[in-house]
Amino acid sequence: MGKIRDSVDVRALRFAVGFPLMLAAAFVVCALLIRADLPEPLAVRWTGDGAADFAPFGAVVGVGAGLIVLVGWAVLLQAAPLSRPALMRRFMMGTGLAVSLFVTTVLAAVLVGQLGLADARESRVDVAVLAMGSGAALGLGVVMGFVFKADERWSAEDERAAREALEKALDPQLARDTVSLWVHARSSVFVMLGIATLFPAALLTVAVPWLAALLVAAALLVAVFLFARIRVDRNGLRVFAAGFLRVMDVPAAAIESATPKEVKAADYGGWGYRNHGATTAMLVSSGPAVVVDRSDGRRLTVSGGSPTTADNVAQVLSRVADRARRDGGAPASQP
Repeated sequence: MGKIRDSVDVRALRFAVGFPLMLAAAFVVCALLIRADLPEPLAVRWTGDGAADFAPFGAVVGVGAGLIVLVGWAVLLQAAPLSRPALMRRFMMGTGLAVSLFVTTVLAAVLVGQLGLADARESRVDVAVLAMGSGAALGLGVVMGFVFKADERWSAEDERAAREALEKALDPQLARDTVSLWVHARSSVFVMLGIATLFPAALLTVAVPWLAALLVAAALLVAVFLFARIRVDRNGLRVFAAGFLRVMDVPAAAIESATPKEVKAADYGGWGYRNHGATTAMLVSSGPAVVVDRSDGRRLTVSGGSPTTADNVAQVLSRVADRARRDGGAPASQP
């Protein structure tokens, strides 16, 4: 039950389930009250020449009530999940109310149009009931959309944000021990990559379209992996190739030293992720980098962007490593 309350607005769920049921029940009761004044069978479809199809009273009322419930549930239940934006939940609640009332209005117009007739072939849908009911359904739906209070509930993300804010408030130095940055290859590299792939792909489009598409896809894949995201905090160093694929994860307690340094990508096997023996590198270009020596003898090198950012990353890594050693953190093995 707790999990349901964390993911669903219980009050909206109660209304979404209960309102169509109550509306269908009201329709059935009203239909039974005027049963004596209705013909048997009832007309359910009309053409230019009059009523074309007929059905027994019980079938019309039963199917109509079921239609009210199913249509109402199908739309109103979309307003219950808390994971959806508040604006969308308001819209679905108002739309669900309007659609439920409109379906009821159509059914009521069908019945009222046959009141007092001995033969349903002479009947027509009551336009007045249909018009007034449709207008009321639309108006009430708009009102419901505005008055429905789609409150944002406390979520796991809120809990995480509150915990981080509390940690920063209790430890003002925490912000100094956190660095997050993106590094990427030089713009000239992307220009050369485009010239080497997009121009040939344009020529191949006429003769071999699938090969041109494959060449463009390969170029985009290479370009994406010339980006990297670096995250440094008190847990240590994490590096994500293309921004999402984690290729390095070094606990703070496992860092022996961190030094800014000018490097050449060719010395490490080229751009991208490289792993040779005790040396691991994630370089998107030659130039400023951070060299991290681990306590187990391994060495990692990652691009630092500019000399200033590389120096800042090295300082923060050294600081969090010293703090981890003072706190008695045990070096953890790299996954």
